[in-house]
Amino acid sequence: MSDPQDLRLATYPVHQVPRRRFSRLVRAAGPAARRALDVVASGLGLLLLSPLLLFVAFAIKITSRGPVLFYQNRVGRAGREFPMWKFRTMLHGAEAQAAALAAAQGKDFGGVRFKMKVDPRVTRVGRVLRKLSIDELPQLWNVLRGDMTLVGPRPALPREVKLYDPRALRRLEVTPGLTCLWQISGRSDLSFEQQVELDIQYIDQSKPVDDLKILARTVPAVISGRGAY
Repeated sequence: MSDPQDLRLATYPVHQVPRRRFSRLVRAAGPAARRALDVVASGLGLLLLSPLLLFVAFAIKITSRGPVLFYQNRVGRAGREFPMWKFRTMLHGAEAQAAALAAAQGKDFGGVRFKMKVDPRVTRVGRVLRKLSIDELPQLWNVLRGDMTLVGPRPALPREVKLYDPRALRRLEVTPGLTCLWQISGRSDLSFEQQVELDIQYIDQSKPVDDLKILARTVPAVISGRGAY
């Protein structure tokens, strides 16, 4: 009697059997391959960009009081919090002024997202760093550590996640990224709802090749400065 597996293979186009096996192997190796790419890319990035990083650190130090680096606790995959690093772009102690500044501007600091196009707390050097997203480069360290990946939904603040509805909480299904789909599609010019929709589109539909496309489109998006503030 023939083995049922042999019968299934006999009725399936022979040329498609290796293709299906290869697809399964690619899917199985996906997380390991992504992690390997993260480690190599972030490590090389930190090495090659070290002259720029040192120059930026020097510029921050001589133009404003306070530390060169700044970190905030952000929420990653499955709700795990981690310290996300950035170059400091605001005056020292700016976070303590946020609620009062929002009230003076008639904005809701308690909302999911608090962002101002013209923020008086941002330093002159900080404006340039934000415009070109250079302030985000220290997050290559987060990628190297495994807190983040190269492409994925941007990590949110804990107070923001507490206000998420079930749909927005889907952002926590994957590891947060250095860049994402909405980062190349308008950035802060998009509404919070639009950002969530693009993140969910990425989670549900993206393939490895899409990550490469997003990374390639991140460079011109950063240079254009559209939606960066």
